[in-house]
Amino acid sequence: MKALWKTWGARCALAFGIAAAALPGAQAQLLVGQTVGITGSAAITVKESMLGASLYLDHVNATGGVQGQKIELLALDDKFDPQLTLENARTLIEDKGVLALFMTRGTPHTQGIIPLLDKHGVPLVGPSTGAMVLHQPVPRNVFNIRAPYQREVEKAIAHLALLGVQHIGVVHVDDTFGEDGLAGAQKGFQANQLKALFVEKFDRAKPDFSAIAPRVRSREPQAVIFIGTGAAVVSGIQALRAAGVGGQILTLSNNASGGFVKALGEQARGVVVTQVFPSERSLNYPVIKEAQGLAKARGLKELTPAMVEGFVNAKVLVEGLRRAGPRPDRVRLHAALEGLSKFDVGGLELSYSSTDHTGLDFADLSIISTDGRFQR
Repeated sequence: MKALWKTWGARCALAFGIAAAALPGAQAQLLVGQTVGITGSAAITVKESMLGASLYLDHVNATGGVQGQKIELLALDDKFDPQLTLENARTLIEDKGVLALFMTRGTPHTQGIIPLLDKHGVPLVGPSTGAMVLHQPVPRNVFNIRAPYQREVEKAIAHLALLGVQHIGVVHVDDTFGEDGLAGAQKGFQANQLKALFVEKFDRAKPDFSAIAPRVRSREPQAVIFIGTGAAVVSGIQALRAAGVGGQILTLSNNASGGFVKALGEQARGVVVTQVFPSERSLNYPVIKEAQGLAKARGLKELTPAMVEGFVNAKVLVEGLRRAGPRPDRVRLHAALEGLSKFDVGGLELSYSSTDHTGLDFADLSIISTDGRFQR
């Protein structure tokens, strides 16, 4: 995967501000921007989702592009810092003149650029966050693809309640993402006549679990729902286990990557991860079969959930560009996206309208097996 990532990195303007090239000898004409944490605490998942997107975008470019025009993805590293996200978005929109932004990551990061999107009428396609604030009220220029985080948490708690698990605690990052996940948890508890055993929060920039872990251990939870991102969640789970917390641990789909499993090491086994896309091995979904075929052609042994998310997001982006006509601009692209109705992504049906930018409503649970795979 490293070799493939380097290949894709040569095509993307990652942290270096270099213009992306579509394919050898091809001049890109449809410029799309991305600001995302290529480095930082979310990097392990970001790289996989970007690789998944590249599988489809490269395929489209290799087969003639969109109405004869190549797609260029200009990606800038925001290091998972909301301030850098805003600065990068401004550069991409005002200086580079991108048609759209694509697959940002992080709730406060995405929230922070909405005024800029609205000022310039720039659509954002497929943000990798399921925060409810990006669904209701409907942000005019944000086109979600994944289901909301709150739906994921509610499903997880309903599953635990069905198994007879009642003593459930929540550990969440202290930002708008964590608050949104906690709101979903509270809905889940209420729906199942339960109450949170405890609620603990940690700092996003400097996560420290030295005091939290022993407090959690003292409450003897049967399960802990861990709401956070990448490296912070890895450190938190390791701290809980080191403190002697033995209950079930659950986290959300933003951590559904092979890199997350690898970083957890021996602590990965048995961790439950919610999912917002079909299993990367479910060939009964045409989109998974298509992604697997393109992955094998690139020398990839297997997909990961994060790669599936990137792949699906890229398909929606490309469909919007196709429907925007031979001379797409921001206004035409927005209208094309909002006009998507019952669009078959490959076994998944997606619809937008002026009053609904949610996209998909798929949520599932997986558990990390002994071989490091996500089992449904």
